Amino acid sequence: MNPIDILVVDDDKEIAELVEIHLVSDGYRVFKAYNAKEGLDILAMEDVKLAILDIMMPGMDGITMCKMIREKSTIPIIMLSAKSADLDKIIGLSSGADDYVIKPFNPLELTARVKSQLRRFLKFNPGTQELRNDREIVLNHITINKETHRVISYGKEIRLTPIEFDILFLLASNPGRVFSTDEIFERVWNEKMYEANNTVMVHIRRLREKIEMDSRNAEIIKTVWGVGYKIEK
Repeated sequence: MNPIDILVVDDDKEIAELVEIHLVSDGYRVFKAYNAKEGLDILAMEDVKLAILDIMMPGMDGITMCKMIREKSTIPIIMLSAKSADLDKIIGLSSGADDYVIKPFNPLELTARVKSQLRRFLKFNPGTQELRNDREIVLNHITINKETHRVISYGKEIRLTPIEFDILFLLASNPGRVFSTDEIFERVWNEKMYEANNTVMVHIRRLREKIEMDSRNAEIIKTVWGVGYKIEK
């Protein structure tokens, strides 16, 4: 079985090499780039399954690079940043990233997040892993196929990232049930939320922008104020 290709883009060569050492030791093949342009060139030539991007880079920053990747690909993207403020996390996630890791970080934590994102991503790519039996959910305005990762909203096929799909599938699999942001985080990210953050809110907003006719007047994902989110039958 060929190793999974991962792209690491960071202008700090020591950090890029540290990440590479830990990923290679886990069996991945790593492509390194020290600026966004080099990283985009690698993505155009190689079958990369996940990208780790530094936010603060000379020239094109990681936010802009992330947006450019999202125009063509749904591969998982993990952002690295020395900024820990909630606003910086929101900006990073809103650009299309799936996860956000603050520098300095524990390399073992980063590799654990890489594994989690790849499990989710590879599960929905035919030919990469064993797939579950076909399961399709048809609700008002939307059709979701678990096996093919295909989403049709208002008659239009929608491209979602694996995280966005998992949130949508969780809500759609339990029509009428209200999920709190903490529960969504724990069920989708498979880890406890120990402190309040905006991760789920940002992903819900991105999801609505893709599947709703008018994201400000959502008809599919409903907000239950003070409680959480739900999808009706």
